[in-house]
Amino acid sequence: RRAMGQRDDLYLLDGAVEFDEGFFERSTPQGTELKRGKGSQRQQNVAVMAESTPLEDIGTGKRSRHCRYFKMKVLESQESEAINNCVRRNMTDRTIVFSDKASTYTDIADLVETHITEKSDANTTRETLKWVHIAISNAKRTLLGVNHHVKGMYLQLYLNEFCYKLNRRHFGRHLFERLSLAMAHSYWYANG
Repeated sequence: RRAMGQRDDLYLLDGAVEFDEGFFERSTPQGTELKRGKGSQRQQNVAVMAESTPLEDIGTGKRSRHCRYFKMKVLESQESEAINNCVRRNMTDRTIVFSDKASTYTDIADLVETHITEKSDANTTRETLKWVHIAISNAKRTLLGVNHHVKGMYLQLYLNEFCYKLNRRHFGRHLFERLSLAMAHSYWYANG
C-alpha cells in the first residue's frame, strides 16, 4: 500500500480539479468518551481531489464531467495551512480548483491559477463536486465493507490502495503487472 501511494505521488493533478474534505471514521479504544459531530475523535479529516474535465454535448447542450485521476490525503489538522500544504504537494500551479466555500479554503487562490467556490448545497454536490463526493462515499463503503474499522495510523495506507485501484480502473488484468512495477520502483527509490 505504501508503494501504491508512492507511485501515485509521482503525478501532480492538473487542469480542472474538484477539491473537498471528507470525514472518515477510524477506530478508537473501547471506553473512550467521544465528542459528537465534526470534532469527534473518531472522525479523521481527509482531503479528496479529483481531476475532472468539463464536457458539453454540442447537440443537446447537456453538460457533464469526465474524471481522470483521484488523490486522497489524510490531513493532520482542519486548519488552512494543512489544506495549503496538501494543494502545494498534489497540484500544479496551472490548476483550476472547484470547491465549496469552506473558511479553510481561502488561501488556495494564491497557490493555483484559479479557485472557483460555490455555496455548498445539493446542486453543488450533484454537479460541481460530483466526482469528489462519489469517491468519498465509495471509499467509505469499501473501508467499512472490507475492513469494518480502520485504525487512524493505517488510514492513509488504505486510501493509497483505494486511489491506486481507482486511478487504474481501466487496466483490467494488467493491474497486477503495474503493481509489480510500482513495487520495484518503490524498492529502487528507497535503496537507490
